Amino acid sequence: MKKNSVNFDEAERKARLRDIENEKKQQALTDEEIQIANELQNKATARGMLLIPEKKIKNKARFVQLNQPNLLYLRDIKYLTTAEKTFLMDIAPHVEIESNCIVEDCKKNNSTPLTQSDLATVLGKKKQNVNPIIKGLIDKGILARSESGLEDNNVRAYALFVNPHIMFSGDRDNVNGTLKAMFRKTPAVLKKLPEKLF
Repeated sequence: MKKNSVNFDEAERKARLRDIENEKKQQALTDEEIQIANELQNKATARGMLLIPEKKIKNKARFVQLNQPNLLYLRDIKYLTTAEKTFLMDIAPHVEIESNCIVEDCKKNNSTPLTQSDLATVLGKKKQNVNPIIKGLIDKGILARSESGLEDNNVRAYALFVNPHIMFSGDRDNVNGTLKAMFRKTPAVLKKLPEKLF
């Protein structure tokens, strides 16, 4: 009886596999159907149409984009000091997506902006060494400072933002309006940047 049960289970498993294979074959397109579909898509594309929407693959990798032509321009005119360039690379992992704010943890939603003191601590540097670099980058229009309200704190705190024309984390075609307003007025040198996002 046990042998018959094993044979029956094996036969049922093979039948299911055959059914799955047959279903796959029925769903698969023939070479002729693929050729027709390609011809139709080519005709539609020529007329500015899209028959089948392209699948957007969402990659969860966090990144910061550097604007190469603008950085090359700044390098050629010797606009940034070595310390300022190093600082910008050091803060890149802390640039929040879309807002371009320098934050504690850019993986968190609504992460806390880093104050100048916090930033010095995170970077493992002394505050007195970091503050002049930040001031220089603000004066040069590379960073902007905005008052930040921290709860239970009467001390004025500032959030720092990176100029998206230099370094940006987010969709370049959809720059945050507040960020645009912060960097609309820039020093004359930055008005000559080869590429602008807005």
